[in-house]
Amino acid sequence: MATLYVSPHPDDFRSLLALVAAEFCPSSRPRILKEDPPAALNARSRPTLVLGAGDGDSVLCGATAVSWYLASQGKKAGVDAKQQSQVWQWLSFADNELTPVSCAVVFPLMGMMGVDKKIQQSSRAELMRVLKVLDHTLEPTTFLVGESITLADMAVATAVLLPFKYVLEPSDRKVLTNVTRWFTTCINQPGFLNVLGKIALCEKMVPVTPKTNAAADAQAAANAQAANANPAVDSADAATNGPPKTEAQLKKEAKKREKLEKFQQKKDMEAKKKTQPPAEKKAKPEKKELGVITYNVPTAPGEKKDVISPLPDSYSPQYVEAAWYPWWEKQGFFKPEYGRKNISEQNPRGTFMMCIPPPNVTGSLHLGHALTNAIQDTLTRWHRMRGETTLWNPGCDHAGIATQVVVEKKLMRERGISRHDLGREKFIQEVWKWKNEKGDRIYHQLKKLGSSLDWDRACFTMDSKLSYAVQEAFIRMHDEGVIYRSKRLVNWSCSLNSAISDIEATPSLTDPVGGITERRMATDRKGFPRTGRALLSLLNLLVGLQVDKKELTGRTLLPVPGYNEKVEFGVLVSFAYKVDGSDEEVIVATTRIETMLGDTAVAVHPADSRYQHLKGKVVLHPFCDRKMPIVFDDFVDMSFGTGAVKITPAHDHNDYEVGERHNLPFINILDENGLLINVPPPFLGMKRFEARKAVLQALKDRGQFKEIKDNPMVVPVCSRSKDIVEPLMKPQWYVSCTDMGKQAADAVREGRLKIIPDHHLKTWFNWMDNIRDWCISRQLWWGHRIPAYFVTVSDASVKPGEDMDGHYWVSGRTEDEAREKAAKRFNVSADKITLRQDEDVLDTWFSSGIFPFSIFGWPNETQDLNVFYPGTLLETGHDILFFWVARMVMMGLKLTGKLPFKEVYLHAVVRDAHGRKMSKSLGNVIDPLDVITGISLEGLHAQLTDSNLDPVEVEKAKQGQKSDYPNGIPECGTDALRFALCAYTSQGRDINLDVNRILGYRHFCNKLWNAVKFAMKTLGDNFVPSEKAQLCGDESVSDRWILSRLCAAVGLCDAAFKAYDFPAITTAIYNFWLYELCDVYLESVKPVFGKAEEDSTSQRQALVCRQTLYTCLEVGLRLLSPLMPFVTEELYQRLPRRRPQSDPPSISVTSYPDTQELCWHSEEVDRDMEFIMTVVKTIRSLRADYNLTKTRADCYLQCIDSATASLVQKYSLQIQTLSYSQAIIPLTATEPVPEGCAVAIASDRCTVNLMLKGLIDVEKEVAKLMTKKGDLEKQMEKLREKIGKSDYKEKVPVKVQEQDAEKLRQSQTELEKVKEATDNFRKMM
Repeated sequence: MATLYVSPHPDDFRSLLALVAAEFCPSSRPRILKEDPPAALNARSRPTLVLGAGDGDSVLCGATAVSWYLASQGKKAGVDAKQQSQVWQWLSFADNELTPVSCAVVFPLMGMMGVDKKIQQSSRAELMRVLKVLDHTLEPTTFLVGESITLADMAVATAVLLPFKYVLEPSDRKVLTNVTRWFTTCINQPGFLNVLGKIALCEKMVPVTPKTNAAADAQAAANAQAANANPAVDSADAATNGPPKTEAQLKKEAKKREKLEKFQQKKDMEAKKKTQPPAEKKAKPEKKELGVITYNVPTAPGEKKDVISPLPDSYSPQYVEAAWYPWWEKQGFFKPEYGRKNISEQNPRGTFMMCIPPPNVTGSLHLGHALTNAIQDTLTRWHRMRGETTLWNPGCDHAGIATQVVVEKKLMRERGISRHDLGREKFIQEVWKWKNEKGDRIYHQLKKLGSSLDWDRACFTMDSKLSYAVQEAFIRMHDEGVIYRSKRLVNWSCSLNSAISDIEATPSLTDPVGGITERRMATDRKGFPRTGRALLSLLNLLVGLQVDKKELTGRTLLPVPGYNEKVEFGVLVSFAYKVDGSDEEVIVATTRIETMLGDTAVAVHPADSRYQHLKGKVVLHPFCDRKMPIVFDDFVDMSFGTGAVKITPAHDHNDYEVGERHNLPFINILDENGLLINVPPPFLGMKRFEARKAVLQALKDRGQFKEIKDNPMVVPVCSRSKDIVEPLMKPQWYVSCTDMGKQAADAVREGRLKIIPDHHLKTWFNWMDNIRDWCISRQLWWGHRIPAYFVTVSDASVKPGEDMDGHYWVSGRTEDEAREKAAKRFNVSADKITLRQDEDVLDTWFSSGIFPFSIFGWPNETQDLNVFYPGTLLETGHDILFFWVARMVMMGLKLTGKLPFKEVYLHAVVRDAHGRKMSKSLGNVIDPLDVITGISLEGLHAQLTDSNLDPVEVEKAKQGQKSDYPNGIPECGTDALRFALCAYTSQGRDINLDVNRILGYRHFCNKLWNAVKFAMKTLGDNFVPSEKAQLCGDESVSDRWILSRLCAAVGLCDAAFKAYDFPAITTAIYNFWLYELCDVYLESVKPVFGKAEEDSTSQRQALVCRQTLYTCLEVGLRLLSPLMPFVTEELYQRLPRRRPQSDPPSISVTSYPDTQELCWHSEEVDRDMEFIMTVVKTIRSLRADYNLTKTRADCYLQCIDSATASLVQKYSLQIQTLSYSQAIIPLTATEPVPEGCAVAIASDRCTVNLMLKGLIDVEKEVAKLMTKKGDLEKQMEKLREKIGKSDYKEKVPVKVQEQDAEKLRQSQTELEKVKEATDNFRKMM
């Protein structure tokens, strides 16, 4: 085991970095010692990591080396070479940029170095500058590298830890919005919390009370860091037992004491004031909340919003999103019939049809649904704008189990009755009543999200149209024999008294509930079966939508409904069966000891030599006279345990198959309520988990118990009832899936159905190729009642049938039709037939499986069915690939002979910012409406109080909310939410969604708003755009460049939409609007509009510029419209039209930009402007270096050749404008540069020379530099004197020697720069 030596000082950020990194590698976490490493290790500093024996290469020293190793072990150093390089860059940034300046600001406050106000102020300014660079980088991202936390975040966060604790006041943090958001996210990660605890952010920068537990070496290490920032500080000065102090040092300490005394007096005065009665304060005028502007113009629902009034000064979601949706809906923009006489007519642009994954009627949408709808609506709007006949069909699922549970709880809470008290018919009436009252909340949320659904075609899976289709599907498949009756093992919830579909139950990977490890079949190291039936069994079970996977590492007590005490899980019990007629015994093991009451055999491997002599033998059951054969079956893993396995065919999926192969008895020991049946006393009638204890004790009493030990396992828990799922023998209805599964797999293999991204193909083929028959019976009242009838014949010639015998079951659309079928089958008259309809309802996924065609009236031939089926696309989360997608494909092919869609796009699953699954008990399930409108922390807490969570879970969830949203959730607006969700959608498996990043896109909306307002003012009231966007030939270089970038953005969006690459779309649009149009083009053309009226040439140039600007606005808004429908509509309505009489009334039905319309992309122009912007940035950097904030200077650009000089001349106005220069003078390589210039290299083709002579007080600057030169020389002399001592090499630690050498090198470099700057200034004198 590795050992990590760290400093005990609570603020030693180097050691804290190593400790945090260690938290992220739980499998190989080192032992932590807060002490010096042994001298024999020759370790130079702490943190030190000792691997293995600790000699040679087994010792790692220093925060960077240690944290890199630990992070790599925890896979937090980057997933590939590119990410690893990025992480390494951020480590360098933390070490070289952040740490020195952080120490220079913080250490004086901590008393670790003298206080020099000037140095401290300049250091603080430098710290803010560095953090602003970091803030800009973090604007579009949650973490520094990738979409989850890495060593980059750990290193930079620990580097800024002390500033956030002691320096950065609330006003600073307000400026550093993105850094603060990112830092807060990091320190609330469990790995950080375990090391740092709760961090209190700085309220006011004041001296810090020294830590009482600070060791001397921690002080020395801290001073060593301070010396990096301020070489005047010698690390040896910080040692607790140093040489006698000089007079100067004593004076400094006296001043420091004086300051601390004054500070203490001030604190005493403040405390005294608090004890006095407060003076009456004058009432302050109430502040209006910034950014909240409402739309107050009276507008009837469905009428067009007022677009004549001036735009508000700033963007406000409440203003922008008001009134548009009802107008869109009333105008019929979302209907495929819009703009067409007949939808049956062939559209040359094509047809796009997609149906919504119907959300459950029970609940409200969370951010996962919002992601689905943001993507689907973006795609739908894009297809609609491309001119295709477009339909996005809405719908809602009746959610059998969920809805029944909700209404049952409501009845019990409000009226104290159960559904059984009401009876089936009245209970169903209560469900319909609840649905009509509460069921439209989801539709309201979808409208708030801007979803452009055709609401006239909305469907509910229990509507008569869809119910008829469900009935027809069952009858056709039953008549064909595809649906059949059988008594088999199902996954049963004893609390719900209902079966749960195979793929709704997730088994234990090492537990007999799933029948995997206990059965000891061939497995890999993780417990997953490698081959054969085991894979078939697992693949059909390993999806947990309605069943939670409870992972246990060993013995665990879990609450189970109906039990007062918690029940033990996570243990493996071994016991012995006696071999009949001998003294031998066979030892077996189980995690469900109560199931041994239903054992009917013991299995061993045919090749296991230990049991060959037992062929034909039987073992004796200890609690009854049952003799059980020893069977030989190759599914047993003979290398695991004793190689012998107990077989319980009626209560285990794999044992069921063994029982069938060997013709074993199937003994059911559980009834529907979980009580023991068919067992001997005293176990008869016991509850299953009470029997667990009783059986264990009885085995001990008989001497057949062997041992009990911890066993890691996964327990399947029903998410609805929180009950433990049990395999149980029940007669149910099944769908034969073998042929349908093969057809579905072949459709993908042959390319007729495309699954995107293709890394889901392996899962698809595994499921389809190994598919099991589908149990579709549910023991519920709410749902589609199965149209099947059990037949009783009043005729002596026909023997009575059994429930599991499919021959005695008929299906029919009516009872009369079923009776006629039965009479014909048994060759008797109809009056001799008595029918009993099955009480069960169909699995909810059965109705969802036919959703793509039932919504269009199937089995009737309707116009919609002919036009829109098959659909174009199915877009959904990858977590329901088998639940829904596979079943739609199978049932579509079976019932219509057609695939229900051509493509399947599977997006990632949304998790919270910490990578956790959205869960009500964690308090991280967020209502999209709360992100759109904003909500306080108290409001979030109130939602938990109103939920069905128990008080313990409510308190836990509140803590989660308080940690993630200490100030609640700010108002972000619909457009920002949609844009953020699409920006997050990489083609992976998970999205870690940070709500604060959504707020960043609200700021983008504000930037967009201001840009359009400025542009419209520039265009003027009388501007008339040309009828077509085209080049006139008089465009300036700026015009040509921005039009080239616009065309590039159009091309990128077109390609990305076709590839479902949503981050590429958002990046292209964001970069165009923010970094190209706003930051460069609008700035560069200001001089053009400034002198627009000087002469005819200027007027012509301004007119061309206005046309270019209009094209950028109009096309840019159309590009953005599918993602941000509200703000683009608001701004687009304010722009003049190219063809007012014929242009569409809304941006939502205007054509989407394409590369045929906008074909002016020029790589040459892009390259030239890229070079020009490099020059501009270099000039800006020089101006910042010499603090030329308002003063404009002449700039001489020395170019390597005449071609570069010509290019600079061509763009001289743009360079001058963007760099705030007085004049731009291109020079060739041979032309001299005037004296008095500051120099910087822009590229290998151009050197920037910024004229400073006459602009600054040269003598003052030289005096400052000479003072700095003197300070540096003194520091270097002091260091050289220290290094030159005879015993330096022996007495000073190697790490300190390295630090001294590095300080000397840095000081030498700084001195050379000071001399160079001094020489430059003297030339100006």
